[in-house]
Amino acid sequence: MTGLTIILLLVVLATAVATGARHWRLPAPSLLVVAGLGVGLLPWVPDVHVAPEVISVLVLPPLLYASAEEMSGRELRAVWRPVTVLVFGLVLASAAAVGMVASVLTPLTAQAAFVLGAVLASTDPVAVTALGRRLSLPPRVQAMVQAESLFNDATSLVLFKVAVGTAVAAGAVSLPSAAGQFAVLGGGGALVGVAVAGVVMLIRRRTEDPVLETVIALVTPYAAYVLAEDVHTSGVTAVVVAGVILGSTGHRLTTAPIRLQVHAVYETVVFLLESIVFALIGLQLPTLVRQLATDERGWPLWVPAVAFTVLAIRLLWVFPLSALMQYRRGAGKEQGTAFRDRVSWRVPAVLSWAGTRGVMPLAAALSIPLVTHSGAPLPHRALILTLTTGTVALTLVVQGFTLAPVVRRSGIALEPEHTAREETRARHHLARAALAELEQFEELEAVPETVLKEARRHLEARLRQADDDSDSGTEGPAVRLDDAYREVRRSLIAVETAELQQLYEANKISNSTRRRLQRALDLEEAGLGD
Repeated sequence: MTGLTIILLLVVLATAVATGARHWRLPAPSLLVVAGLGVGLLPWVPDVHVAPEVISVLVLPPLLYASAEEMSGRELRAVWRPVTVLVFGLVLASAAAVGMVASVLTPLTAQAAFVLGAVLASTDPVAVTALGRRLSLPPRVQAMVQAESLFNDATSLVLFKVAVGTAVAAGAVSLPSAAGQFAVLGGGGALVGVAVAGVVMLIRRRTEDPVLETVIALVTPYAAYVLAEDVHTSGVTAVVVAGVILGSTGHRLTTAPIRLQVHAVYETVVFLLESIVFALIGLQLPTLVRQLATDERGWPLWVPAVAFTVLAIRLLWVFPLSALMQYRRGAGKEQGTAFRDRVSWRVPAVLSWAGTRGVMPLAAALSIPLVTHSGAPLPHRALILTLTTGTVALTLVVQGFTLAPVVRRSGIALEPEHTAREETRARHHLARAALAELEQFEELEAVPETVLKEARRHLEARLRQADDDSDSGTEGPAVRLDDAYREVRRSLIAVETAELQQLYEANKISNSTRRRLQRALDLEEAGLGD
C-alpha cells in the first residue's frame, strides 16, 4: 500500500466519519480519534509515520487562522486579564506538574519529563474551536476558552524550546535566557502577524477578482507562519495575530460575492484538514506503541495519569481564579454564607472541562530531535510521543464526548430563544435603518416611484418575517430586478451593514449574531446579480 493510497483512504475515512458526526450531532474530533484508533489496530494496516512538517507547516497554519478569524476583538479585550493569567500561570503550572508526575511514574529522565510537560502545557485552539462550534456558550465564556487556547502557544513554545535544548544539550535552564526567548518568539511573532495582516489588507482593498481573493485567503496563514519562522520568531503567534486582525476587518475589505466564495472555500479546506488530523491522532497511536522499549510498556497506566494531572492542575487553577474574579466584581462585599452562595461553579467547570489537547501538542512532539548534540539517540523519544498522542486522544474522547453534558448541567448555555430574540431585535434595527434611508430617497425624488414602492414592500415583509420567525431569512417579494432597483437595494444593504456594525460595537449583539446577519446580507446582495 503506497503512501498516496493511505492518504486517499484517510481522506475518505475522515470525511465519512466527520459527516456522520454532524448528522448524529456528536463531537467530530472525538469520533474521528476513535475511528482512527480503530483502523490503526487492524492487523493489515501498515505503520503510519507522520513527518513533523506535515502537521506544523501544512496543516496547522490554516486551522489556527480559521480559529483566530472567529475570535472577536471586542470580546478579546473584555477577557484579556483572566486570559493573561491562564496563558502564563496555568501553562507554567501544567508543565511543572506533568513533568513531576512523569519523572516519578515513567522511565523518563528529568529533562525528558520537562519536555513532555512543555508539550502538553497548553490547550489546543483547533480542538477547542472544533468542539466549541456545537455549544451555545455565552460570548464571554467562549471568548475566554478560545483566546486562552490561541495565545497560550507562545508561552508553551518557549517552554518547549528551553526543554528540548536542555534535553539535547544536557544543560541547565536559565530564567533570563527563557524570558528573552519568550520576548523574541511572542513579540516578534506578533509583529510579523501585524505586518502580514497590513499587507494583506492593502492588497485586498485593491482587488475584486474572486479567484485572487481566494488565493490570498489561503496563502495568508502560510505566509505569516513561514515568515515568522524564518526570522526565528513564533509562527503560531504570527498566524493568530494576523487571523484576529483580518477576521475583525474582513467585512470591510471585499464585496459580498467574494466574501461568500472565500468563506465556502475556506470551510471546505478546514473541514478536510480537521477531519484528517484528528483521525491521524488515533491512527498513529498503535504505530508509536509498537516502537516502545521493554521498560516503556507501562504506557496504558501512564497516559491516564498524565491526562488526570493535566485536568487536575487546570481545575485547581481555574476555580480559585474564577472565585477571585467574582469576589472582585462585588461578591466579596458580602460575607460568609452570602458570598459562598454567590460564587458560581458553573463557569469554571466549563472552562476547566473545555481545556482539551489536540493538534498543537502533536506538532510539538513530532518536532523533537532524534539525537542529542553528541550524536546519540535522544532517550525515550518514542515514549514522549506515545504519552503525548495518548493524552491528546484521551482528552479528546473523554472531554469531547462529555463537554456538552457538562455545559447542559451547568446551565450557562444560551437558550435557542435567547439567540432568536437577539437576532430578531437586530433584524428590526436593520430594517428600520433601511426604511429611514428609503424615506430620504423618496424626498429627493431621484428614483422612480415604482422602485421605491417595491423596496419598501420588501423591507416591510422582512419586518413581518422578523416578528413571525427570526430564521425565515431576508427574502422579500419577487420583483423584476432592473438597474434602478438593484442600485437602491445595494444602497439599503450598505446602510444595514453599517447599522449592524454599530449594534455590535455598542455591545447590543454578540459576534456570532453579527456574523450570521452579515452572511444573510451578503447572500441578499449576491442575489442581486450584476
